[in-house]
Amino acid sequence: MSVSGIGSTTPPWIAALIDMRAQLADLQRQLGTGQKSDSYAGLGLDRSLAVGLRSQLSAIAGYQSNITQVGVRLDIAQTALTQMNDISQTAKSAVMTTQFNLVSNGQTMDQTTVASQFDQMLNLLNASSGGRYLFSGRAVDRPAVEGASAILDGDGLRAGLKQVIAERKLADLGADGLGRLVLGSPSATAVSIAEDAVSPFGLKLAGVTSNLTGATVTGPGGSPASASIDLGATNPNPGEVVTFSFVMPDGTSQNISLTATAASPPGDNEFSIGATSDVTATNLKAALTQALGAVGRTSLTAASAVAAGNNFFDTDPPQRVAGPPFATATALVAGTPANTVSWYTGDAGPGPARETSVASIDRSLTISYGMRANEDAFRSTLKSMAVFSAVSFAPSDPDAQSAYAALQQRIGSALAGQPGDQKISDVAAELAGAQTAMAAAKDRHQQTNSTLQDLLQNTEGAPTEEVAAKILALQTSLEASLQTSAMLLQTNLLKYL
Repeated sequence: MSVSGIGSTTPPWIAALIDMRAQLADLQRQLGTGQKSDSYAGLGLDRSLAVGLRSQLSAIAGYQSNITQVGVRLDIAQTALTQMNDISQTAKSAVMTTQFNLVSNGQTMDQTTVASQFDQMLNLLNASSGGRYLFSGRAVDRPAVEGASAILDGDGLRAGLKQVIAERKLADLGADGLGRLVLGSPSATAVSIAEDAVSPFGLKLAGVTSNLTGATVTGPGGSPASASIDLGATNPNPGEVVTFSFVMPDGTSQNISLTATAASPPGDNEFSIGATSDVTATNLKAALTQALGAVGRTSLTAASAVAAGNNFFDTDPPQRVAGPPFATATALVAGTPANTVSWYTGDAGPGPARETSVASIDRSLTISYGMRANEDAFRSTLKSMAVFSAVSFAPSDPDAQSAYAALQQRIGSALAGQPGDQKISDVAAELAGAQTAMAAAKDRHQQTNSTLQDLLQNTEGAPTEEVAAKILALQTSLEASLQTSAMLLQTNLLKYL
């Protein structure tokens, strides 16, 4: 005979004890980890909710990481932009208030100062964050611009801005310094003026006007353009004027007005009335030759430097005079990487600069924050500062001060800019918009993250008080069961009888 429940197989009450011990171990794990289960399977019907919540939290963490990284980059960029704007304003003030006092190397103190500021601005445009260059567009792995020395002076093999300016000056002035214009005498009483070739260089005839008594003006017309004025048989009267209008290489206008006078010798921009009109025509031609030479040494030289700056900074690749010889050149040619410095070394691909760097900061929200150093705001400022820094003057040149004033006027106007031109502050404002969007997204993510974390904790978490109560109840039940089991295990047939 045997007592029911006692045998070789595991009795139900023993299995119950084992199950209770497993429950106690799981409750102790929950108390230690604060989690209901160490796998999604243990969550039952809540497992899908937990997976979805964690997926949302992971996405938010990714957005927050993007916001943090881009935020650092934009903070650095804004600091650089603020400093560049200050440099631009300082340079503009220096150029517009400068005095012509040469101190060294044929330059004024303000030119030396602007050269230093030019170097500072280039360094700011090469700002980086975490090895990523901020003003290089998509080419984040390389600096945005060359150094100041290479841009201005070249590097021995490649020409810099100073050489480009020198070559352009020869091409614009011509061998005789008259702006590539040819003066002639088609008749004894006439004076003609013509461009020497169809080219982008020198002075371009725009018009001739006259109130000289008996004079006839023809042109300008043709290609290359030409014009003439014939005094006829009648001499002009004192005080009457003939004006020649030209377009300079930088697009500005230049007028030469010559006034008839009875004085001999005549003053500046005057021509003497001779005994006959043919003598007067000879005097007019001489006065025009002298005036053109003065323009060539002053405003044309300044305009040529600005035009060279445009060729160097505004085109990719930079444009140079096709030569030598340069004084008779008729075309521009693209510089090559082997013979000409390219000041901008970043990405020059198509599309807006901002679109070169894009970051996702929310499920359906991205910001664009890319920058290129060749944007108008940076390029125009760099160009003006570089040209002003590159030109030098001979202390013995009587026209040096006038040439400096012509350059000063052009560079000051360029630094002041025109309505509608992109400014450095415009770039800063666009980036500020991106920063505002990121700040708003960050606040939303923080609020959403807090809500999702609470919901996830309610789904996966095991409340300490509840788990502790369950452990206490289970321990009590387990102790009672163990005592009963112990008594049953000590029971035999003798004791039972």
